[in-house]
Amino acid sequence: MCGTVENMVETSARLLKLLSLLQTHLPWSGTELADRLGVSPRTVRRDVGRLRELGYTVDAVAGASGYRLGAGSDLPPLLLDDEEAVAVAVGLRTAAGLTVTGIEDSSVRALAKLERVLPSRLRHRVRALQSMTVPMMAGGPAVDPDTLTVVTAACRDHETLRFDYRTHEGDLSRRLVEPYRLVATGRRWYLVAYDTERADWRTFRLDRLTLRSPNGPRFVPRDPPATDLAGYTSHAISSAPYRYQGRFTMRAPAAAVAERIAPTTGTVEPIDARTCTLTCGSNSLDELALWVALTGVPFTVHDPPELIEHVRALTARLAEGAGLRMA
Repeated sequence: MCGTVENMVETSARLLKLLSLLQTHLPWSGTELADRLGVSPRTVRRDVGRLRELGYTVDAVAGASGYRLGAGSDLPPLLLDDEEAVAVAVGLRTAAGLTVTGIEDSSVRALAKLERVLPSRLRHRVRALQSMTVPMMAGGPAVDPDTLTVVTAACRDHETLRFDYRTHEGDLSRRLVEPYRLVATGRRWYLVAYDTERADWRTFRLDRLTLRSPNGPRFVPRDPPATDLAGYTSHAISSAPYRYQGRFTMRAPAAAVAERIAPTTGTVEPIDARTCTLTCGSNSLDELALWVALTGVPFTVHDPPELIEHVRALTARLAEGAGLRMA
């Protein structure tokens, strides 16, 4: 009897592991599954039959002697290992602080369901991580989740998007674009897209656009404007909208400067191991000079030309305010 119980437990555990592998929706050959489970291909075929008897749709992959979990009317149990379960729980907690309208309540509901079925050892890990972490809320403008869904699908399906767009100054315009990718900075969401009427790539803040239905026709994707879309977006949003475009040589390694510069406020590019270039923008020369100075890194001004003289005058004013005399 003891051996029978042990065999049942071993078979049940193996079926759960098999189902977990099949939930990746990748085609698995019988040999691959046998290697993963440590059993023979014959045992795999028998276990697949058991899953089918339990109501799971396991499709045979034609010509590959393999298997894949098919789409069914009932959602199969979500099987997660310990690390995956902790990652999902932490992700749901983090989602409550994201700038997506309505996702906070959904995250809390999903987390409550997950924590009810987590083993106690994992609940302790998740709660310990939560209690020892102080979130710094992004505080950016919220984005409607339906907008995220529609834009993401349009990027995936190569469908033209139509929307009304409000600029930083409040001007409204109607746009027709070929969407490429979404970029999240932590505070805001941006869409990188090709503007067909302006015949150029543009970056749009999602909280400033209002979608118009239906989407436009499908398009053939173009080559992206840059291989590093995060860097491209950072440069676009930190410089382009401003009156003054600043360029500085920072006498510190690029990694050290990047730690002090948010990607939405400036772009850092290495020159060598000890120096880098900082590009940023502002509508005020005073603001531009003081912002760079407050990084605490020695720097040299290159652009705009008027900023060089402005820094000299600002330095003199600050020295006078401190009771110092400039030579």
